[in-house]
Amino acid sequence: MRSYPYTITISSEKGGVGKTTLAANLAIYLKAMRDDLPVTILSFDNHFTIDKMFELTKRKDDGADVHALLMGASARDVVKTGQYGVDYIPSSNELGDIHERFKGPMTLTRMLAESGLSGIVIIDTRPDLNILTQNALYAADRVLIPVKDMPSLENCRNIFALFEQRGIDKKSLALIPCLIDSRIKFDGIFKDQKTLLRAFAVNRGYRCLDTFISKSPKVESLNTNPDGKIYPILTHARGTEVHGQFMEIARDILHSHDAADQSRAALYHSWLLEKEAGKKESYLARLEGLAENCLTCGTLFSESSADKSFYFETSDRAARGFLHGECLCDVLCASLYGMKDDLKHIATARTIVAERAGKVASLFALRTAGEQKLLDYRQFSMAGEQLFQKDVELPGFDSGELNGGLDKLYLMLNEALSGFEGKMREGVWLTVYPVDSAAPLMILHEDNYKTIKKLQPFIANALSSVHSVTPDVTLTVSETI
Repeated sequence: MRSYPYTITISSEKGGVGKTTLAANLAIYLKAMRDDLPVTILSFDNHFTIDKMFELTKRKDDGADVHALLMGASARDVVKTGQYGVDYIPSSNELGDIHERFKGPMTLTRMLAESGLSGIVIIDTRPDLNILTQNALYAADRVLIPVKDMPSLENCRNIFALFEQRGIDKKSLALIPCLIDSRIKFDGIFKDQKTLLRAFAVNRGYRCLDTFISKSPKVESLNTNPDGKIYPILTHARGTEVHGQFMEIARDILHSHDAADQSRAALYHSWLLEKEAGKKESYLARLEGLAENCLTCGTLFSESSADKSFYFETSDRAARGFLHGECLCDVLCASLYGMKDDLKHIATARTIVAERAGKVASLFALRTAGEQKLLDYRQFSMAGEQLFQKDVELPGFDSGELNGGLDKLYLMLNEALSGFEGKMREGVWLTVYPVDSAAPLMILHEDNYKTIKKLQPFIANALSSVHSVTPDVTLTVSETI
């Protein structure tokens, strides 16, 4: 059975509020209180405190660190066995180049869902809201936000605003007063520092943990000492208020972990599976009804070795299939440029036409001007920009007459656009897209088919707008001829 991690993110835009101390010691307490629960910790900050606290021996620079994980390395290849039974992923000071990879807000959620990690994962973040921190926030089942004063409390609103913008439930967010100096007392209803911070937090609509973390000279000495080591509160600060406070926080986290039906990573992976199943179903649906033969020459693809170089689809999706590259080139050369086989330099001209057609989407739409039937032919870039437009007269098309050089065009239009009793389907057009002839069916996969779906509104808008004049490449081709 696949396992998924329960993720805790420690975050604050304010430095010096105790994020790393909270993250590292919480990991140790959780592991001590439940030895059979895997606990893994990692940090996006570059102070290497996590490494100093958990590494058993001096690590070799083998590239197995947070940077490698974020760049796609398997979690099992970068997770190290650490002290106190806590696993850790070594830190890195080279995370600046991964931001392009993390444009999406749920990238880290997906990585954790597919990581194979189990138990609890604790993420220590930088004191900012860069894209990595945002990913860590969105991936978390619980977010602990340390606050020690009014500036750190004010900064919390940015985290809550992010969740508001993304439509993410803010129940996972909780403030925890940290580094509270019990010697500070106030007159009035706010008798001490923690009461004041909680009151202001509640007034802003923020949830606050019942417990807090006291300021303690004993705890501070664990990070600064002649040995140059970092000692855990669990083993070196027993008898202090902070020791009991961490016990309370750990119990609260374990209770939340046990109460969760599915972690965020598990829910996201289920959504991914449903999405992939939907993609597969859509792909299979697109495969159904594909024409078995080329639209222009009529040759069955099963009997032809010629490449499927183009995919065609009508705007109502009633006709779909593939075209031989040479067949489409024949249609374009004859209908747009009036080329004949005996024309001088025909091979060079065909090459130019074929190369251009292989980079654009070609639109074939019928319209009527007076009593004359016309082909409205256009070329669009894959980004939706109209590059070329030309009207082609279609003499005899309505009466079913073939017209010498235009006979392949007439056949293609009739095969694609005709409906009941041979009449053309009203308001329907044909679009032809270049495909990889080595793997033509890839165009029907969801990620590739998105290009077609995005292009359709541009084409529809162009057809509905006033007929505009765009550069005609006929001269370029003619001059080459």
